[in-house]
Amino acid sequence: MRSYFLSFWNVIDPLYYLFSRLEYIDRHSSIFRVRITKYKGKDIILSDGTLIKKNDKLIKIHLHNVKILYELQSVPCSVKRGRMLFRKIFISMPVLAEYIHNHKDKHDIKGAIGITMLHKGAERLGFEVVQPCNIFYKFFKRITQIPIFLLAAEQTNLSKIPVPSYLFISKEKLLKTYK
Repeated sequence: MRSYFLSFWNVIDPLYYLFSRLEYIDRHSSIFRVRITKYKGKDIILSDGTLIKKNDKLIKIHLHNVKILYELQSVPCSVKRGRMLFRKIFISMPVLAEYIHNHKDKHDIKGAIGITMLHKGAERLGFEVVQPCNIFYKFFKRITQIPIFLLAAEQTNLSKIPVPSYLFISKEKLLKTYK
């Protein structure tokens, strides 16, 4: 069943890519697809003092989930899957730093943001994990990310679906750590 769903997703992913205004930062060495976004949440002060407020420009990070799930299919153990995903994100971080460093709006970009259920280990990558305040947004994100979670999980247990969290990293921290 998973392979059929992944095949279907692989067919519709180019349409999602087209309509979501995402762009690849590097098709070969990065699992990130990104776009510029304006932050719409409550003000947040990151640990390095960066203030993220409404309408600040951020790079929104999207993992290329279909690509990741195909690669994780051959890994039987969830611990090994987690390590493999961590390593792929770690390898993609310098590419993201280079992308921001060379972006035409680099002076306006405050940092990067993502939203995910898989935030274990995010702090080791330099991200700060923040819970969204809006319960409707949190519910919507949870519903939309359930298929990804179920496809990635070794065993499906609906009662153990994690709550989505924002991942933030300031531009300065990203460039200092990965450039």
